[in-house]
Amino acid sequence: MSFEDIEERDGVRLSWNVWPSSRIEATRIVVPISALYTPLKPRDDLPEILYEPVTCKPPCRAVLNPYCQIDIRGKLWICPFCLQRNAFPPHYKDISNTNLPSELLPKFTTIEYTLSRGATVPPIFLFVVDTCVDEEDFKALRDALVVSLSLLPPYALVGLITFGTMAQVHELGYAECSKSYVFRGGKEYSPKQIQDMLGLSSQNRAAPRPGQPMPPQTFGAARFLMPVQQCEFQLTGILEALSRDPWPVANDQRPLRCTGVAVSVAVGLLETTFPNTGARIMLFSGGPATEGPGLVVSNELKEPIRSHHDIDRDSAKHFKRASKFYEGLAKRASNNGHVIDLFAGCLDQVGLLEMKSMANSTNGVIVLSDSFATSIFKQSFLRMFNKDASGFLEMGFNATFDVQTTKELKVSGMIGHGISAGKKSPCVGETEIGIGQTSAWKVNAIVPRTAAGVYFEVVTPAGQPLQPGSRGLIQFVTHYQHSSGKHKLRVTTIARNFAEAGSPSIAASFDQEAAAVLMARIAVFKAEIDDSPDVLRWLDRMLIRLCQKFADYRKEDPSSFRLTDNFSIYPQFMFHLRRSQFLQVFNNSPDETAFYRHVLNEEDVNNSLIMIQPTLMSYTFDTPPQPVLLDSVSIKPDVILLLDTFFHILIFHGETIAQWRKAGYQDQEGYENFKELLEAPVQDAQDLLADRFPIPRYIVCDQGGSQARFLLSKLNPSTTHMSASMYGSAAGAGAGQAIFTDDVSLQVFMEHLKRLAVGAQTN
Repeated sequence: MSFEDIEERDGVRLSWNVWPSSRIEATRIVVPISALYTPLKPRDDLPEILYEPVTCKPPCRAVLNPYCQIDIRGKLWICPFCLQRNAFPPHYKDISNTNLPSELLPKFTTIEYTLSRGATVPPIFLFVVDTCVDEEDFKALRDALVVSLSLLPPYALVGLITFGTMAQVHELGYAECSKSYVFRGGKEYSPKQIQDMLGLSSQNRAAPRPGQPMPPQTFGAARFLMPVQQCEFQLTGILEALSRDPWPVANDQRPLRCTGVAVSVAVGLLETTFPNTGARIMLFSGGPATEGPGLVVSNELKEPIRSHHDIDRDSAKHFKRASKFYEGLAKRASNNGHVIDLFAGCLDQVGLLEMKSMANSTNGVIVLSDSFATSIFKQSFLRMFNKDASGFLEMGFNATFDVQTTKELKVSGMIGHGISAGKKSPCVGETEIGIGQTSAWKVNAIVPRTAAGVYFEVVTPAGQPLQPGSRGLIQFVTHYQHSSGKHKLRVTTIARNFAEAGSPSIAASFDQEAAAVLMARIAVFKAEIDDSPDVLRWLDRMLIRLCQKFADYRKEDPSSFRLTDNFSIYPQFMFHLRRSQFLQVFNNSPDETAFYRHVLNEEDVNNSLIMIQPTLMSYTFDTPPQPVLLDSVSIKPDVILLLDTFFHILIFHGETIAQWRKAGYQDQEGYENFKELLEAPVQDAQDLLADRFPIPRYIVCDQGGSQARFLLSKLNPSTTHMSASMYGSAAGAGAGQAIFTDDVSLQVFMEHLKRLAVGAQTN
């Protein structure tokens, strides 16, 4: 099976598919053994299993899977993780070699159980809406919220908080007139104060029964969070009557906006009324917080919002305090299974950098748009409520993610969105990569595209003989609340062989695409802590070591350097990763950097690769559309290019094509083929836009136009203003466009890599 086939079946891509048998050998292969796992990868043939999973005895608790040894006569099974013998429960009495339950069939290494335990709780959506935006934006935002009510399940609970100079919690259960509780924007409220002011304090609460989950606090909560079917009319009326913040704003000032207080009240409301229950706080922010806790910039326009340069110099005076405040809210929300989504609708920054922990820790979404009136915001927001074939929302709530390994492997950590669940199981390793020192994480929100990067280490000491056919196992267990309210458990168990030191099967099992994405996640994780040059040096060092280990070459002879097919594109991925907006912050605001890094840590291998190394399609008269090099030699006057960077989809018309289009040839008789040529990339672009989240920015530009910079910045600059001979240019062919840059080209990068890998002198 190919790597893609395995991914289709189990949602897993591994950096290595045969593993070194000892700790020392595992460190020598440079790229750690790691997996990019998509728990809810859609799979049509999964049977519906309505009984509880059979688990091994504590403390192991691994779930029954096709790799277990079965004793049919004794009705026993042996756990491959801890080797304990377990008896099958009574309802398995009829099993035989020809009558096995689904979870023991080899084709179901991934299986999903619908659990009977746990009360069915409806999903909760709490809208937190900024009222300090201009009238056009505000109307577009209100309209989008009204439309979203019709997309929510009728049983879902919904609530509304609005904020400007003050924060207001709207009481939906009061039909006589619109009624709200007002919180001062300049004051920090403790969770206890929020409870008391909203009438949710302990004397009003129902007492939990021993051993039972906390009962929903309906006495207070029902006023603020109501089922859509009961309050849709009332809430639509409130939304349509909402007015902009009435507080006057001087010409030289920003509006007073108490984002921190509003989110703090939302977190306090939910943690009091629905702890450990699936809920989403959706924050719609049209500008930076300028008032109260979490303030990002003062309301004086003469104070500019912080830049990367200010943060590097430590001169961003509000940055650390604001970040710490939002991190505290993120932790409280995460611990209760609540998600915080950030929707920014503003040309300037809104403070995503300070607020990013709220989305990163809870697995919320971040959508960055210039205004709430743009299709990027509207379509991305409404796409969140996509439904599956059964009519349920394509999102899970209150999810936890658990990893189990056999004794040869230990878990180093996870890089993705979530927080540690603090599970110190025996399979936790000493090495820490990402969120470590645990084998379980709270990921809260989960959608079909959610992908977690999990990193492992081999702990077997060197010198132990390798048993023939020995293999290691990893089990991923994801527990989540389905949007129907039922609890589900998705279990994936994978096995891979161990090989002796130096075995060619290890090198042959390298998945360069998965490895590039998993290493990119480590690089971005490091970049959040270190400064950028150190991360680039680390990436370069890892690449040189990998090439020294796996390339064929004669010492000190760069011309002899060869990489096998399954390593050959890896250096190219690293070249583009070094130049990408994930590691190069130049020309991006801190908010944009936070957004790009957030999305990279969410997506699967294919989408992440598009972000690292964008795809470029070429359209000409003579040939059908075809992929071309992401290189300046691909720009030609008579060619249309379609660039997909995941965040941008760009159609670029070569000089001649642009002139013909401006002259209107496509509308004249006899030029039908030119009209078709212009339409082909537009149709392909629409197909790309159809299922992507967040919606990419769509750009149509001409050679020499200002928007062409989006393409030029992504191309390998093999033809620059300094080039003497043009790489890739055949005699008489167009030599591509010269790019004005001092950046190193891929060709020069590869020359240096070869020299360093073979140990030759570099100039």
